[in-house]
Amino acid sequence: MKLENGIQQPGFLLALRFLALVLWSFPGARALDNGLAMTPTMGWLHWERFMCNVDCQEEPDSCISEKLFMQMAELMDSDGWKDVGYEYLCIDDCWMAPKRDSKGRLQADPKRFPGGIQGLANYVHSKGLKLGIYADVGNKTCAGFPGSFGYYDIDAQTFADWGVDLLKFDGCHCDSMEHLENGYKHMSLALNRTGRSIVYSCEWPLYMWPFRKPNYTEIRQYCNHWRNFDDVYDSWQSIKNILDWTSSNQRRIIDVAGPGGWNDPDMLVIGNFGLSWDQQVTQMALWAIMAAPLLMSNDLRHISPQAKALLQDKDVIAINQDPLGKQGYRLRKEDNIEVWERPLSDLAWAVAMVNLQEIGGPRFYTISIASLGQGMACIPDCIITQLLPVKRKLGFYQWTSDLKIQINPTGTVLLRLAAN
Repeated sequence: MKLENGIQQPGFLLALRFLALVLWSFPGARALDNGLAMTPTMGWLHWERFMCNVDCQEEPDSCISEKLFMQMAELMDSDGWKDVGYEYLCIDDCWMAPKRDSKGRLQADPKRFPGGIQGLANYVHSKGLKLGIYADVGNKTCAGFPGSFGYYDIDAQTFADWGVDLLKFDGCHCDSMEHLENGYKHMSLALNRTGRSIVYSCEWPLYMWPFRKPNYTEIRQYCNHWRNFDDVYDSWQSIKNILDWTSSNQRRIIDVAGPGGWNDPDMLVIGNFGLSWDQQVTQMALWAIMAAPLLMSNDLRHISPQAKALLQDKDVIAINQDPLGKQGYRLRKEDNIEVWERPLSDLAWAVAMVNLQEIGGPRFYTISIASLGQGMACIPDCIITQLLPVKRKLGFYQWTSDLKIQINPTGTVLLRLAAN
């Protein structure tokens, strides 16, 4: 870079980079004080792929049962998932018996979970993994099983006694916003009182948005991550809807995210049926940019080597898990091309370019290096590495350079910009 007098000022440029580091490192809103989820949670969650299948007689391999979770735990341990960070094996709705026991405690369906949740937790822990479970703030779960309203303290202690490590707390069948808010707060405090480390995954803002704008500063004080928008489906339209909602509301939600508390755009559906290869790349890349929890919902017993490699990509996971903990955002949208970026530790940046055009072939897109990273990503120069769809070094670029990228329809190119 040259200033008006034509003299290069490397010291000035480096000072700008240092200032950027200071600004990005400034802490955001106060997080839930349980010391957990300092980076986004990674694991596996049953809902999108297996839903509420309770028919173990007709469909023994895909019903919600301890057999399913034990098989997934075995694969998470043996097939490299745990090694790259996928740690939490999470049960969603439909694990419960229809009624509580004589002491008012939740209980697992005895036929589908004959060893009980504590037995399953012991097995999961023996594999070096952690167990997540599901409950609901209201009178019933979304599928009609017993809710936690009026039982928050009992349920928190039950989960702790069983050895549960994460609670997904849904928001169905709640009769008022007051009960919803108070219930989420009560369960957060109850979990902490048990003395067990339990990640708290909320759906509080999702159920509040139709009535009023959520107070994210408050939500972050009680939850480790929180759902904002509709359930993900195994479809490109669903992924687009989530990205559209996130970018439309980014001014409200991104600054509150950080170590200990994260916006949750819902599960990864990579390795299923509804997304093309390029669309799977887009989901993985954008979930990394958004600092999203990486909770897969797929069948690890039947997953393609290509999908497995994408989900286990250590370079992309490193962006998602970056310790600076700043959520990325959409920088611009023009002519069906979106550019997203995320500040990383060590003054690096991640940049994702998405081609939303669904007709024609691959498109070229040219962007000024100086426009990236709030002008700070490449001062005075940087090395750019393409991580997705395939890893390759693009080389050395100066702040005054342009970058030309080819992007497949509905696909994404994910880049990492780092100091030379």
